[in-house]
Amino acid sequence: MKILMITPYLPYPLYSGGQIRTFNLLKKLSQKHQITLISFIRHHHENQYIPQLAPYTYQVHTIKRRPAWDIKNILLSGFTPYPFLVSIYFSPHLKKLISKLLKTHQYDLIHAETFYVLPNIPKTSTPVLLVEQTIEYLVYQRFVQQLRLPILKPLLYLDVAKIAYWEKRYWKNIDKLVTVSQEDQTFIKKTTGRPGIDIVPNGVDFDQFKQVFTHNITRKKTKNVIFLGNFKWLPNKEAVHFLTTSVWPLIVKKLPSANLFIIGRNPTQQVLSYNNPALNIKVIGEVDDIKPIFQQTDLLLVPILNGRGTKYKVLESVAAGIPVIGTPLAVEGLPLQHQTDVLISRQANKLADYAHQLLTNPTKANLLAQHALKRLKNHLSWNKVARKLDKIYLQMQKKTS
Repeated sequence: MKILMITPYLPYPLYSGGQIRTFNLLKKLSQKHQITLISFIRHHHENQYIPQLAPYTYQVHTIKRRPAWDIKNILLSGFTPYPFLVSIYFSPHLKKLISKLLKTHQYDLIHAETFYVLPNIPKTSTPVLLVEQTIEYLVYQRFVQQLRLPILKPLLYLDVAKIAYWEKRYWKNIDKLVTVSQEDQTFIKKTTGRPGIDIVPNGVDFDQFKQVFTHNITRKKTKNVIFLGNFKWLPNKEAVHFLTTSVWPLIVKKLPSANLFIIGRNPTQQVLSYNNPALNIKVIGEVDDIKPIFQQTDLLLVPILNGRGTKYKVLESVAAGIPVIGTPLAVEGLPLQHQTDVLISRQANKLADYAHQLLTNPTKANLLAQHALKRLKNHLSWNKVARKLDKIYLQMQKKTS
């Protein structure tokens, strides 16, 4: 099949969960399909990574996204029905490019990652598949609820309402809708009444972390805990605040030698301020390769309070043999069970108790990690995930043929 895929990011380098997902799906799907990729980039230097995508694509087109606070985005969100999120990704140039490609190529379908790139697709008879990696309006709604600037809240709530309007509109009207988790599928079905929503979960490259896993199940007892995340994503900022202020002080009180390392791209000044030698908290920020960090890690703590969809920090940690403790949202969409594969709670004191249990009982920690790995291998290899999406592609082709 000939696929036109549109993404809000170039799927290389593998910095974010979305990039990891798209890159691995391209690798697998390209074995059966001819894929033309259109991706937004933030800076022109990102074009240097196009050769990394060439083996898996027929063509790659990039569109430079306007800076978030560009005046055009402000005016679009202020004087049109589009919310700020959609305005950032609205591009007349992209719309012309897609129109041109649709006229010169006979695509079997258009695959769009995230709803906010959809306004760039002109009216067409080519069926469109939308993959919702998370439910955006819920993320921003929680952010506004917790904002401490009351004067801005009415304006921001209006923007959230606009995000919800467009997101739900596309859920109802798109030709095919895919989510990454059962929870998101259930939420959207309940919200819209739409049937026939498919699930294509996120996967993980187990071979990439095989050596790390072997190291971890034989390592000596240590007390290193990590939090991972890209801090451009609002739920990660909220989670690391909750971790450092409510959960970690309880842990280090019981285990004074335990260390917490906060790792991830784009740490804000607030995130950097969590660096606290008195509590053994060290903010590392971005690292080129997470695997050496994983080899020194005893536990991943993921107290996510907001944001739906599956978390790559959990997938990769499990693949590396690291036991995981988190909130229910941390393992949403993953076939992991409490007490058997992971430990789950919403309460700070319970999360701290679980951490104490695993950090002082490496046998239990390793057993938990091995159970989690076995369960994910049975469900979430990229080959299995790609087959799910390939099946949906073929079903859409049959409907239009």
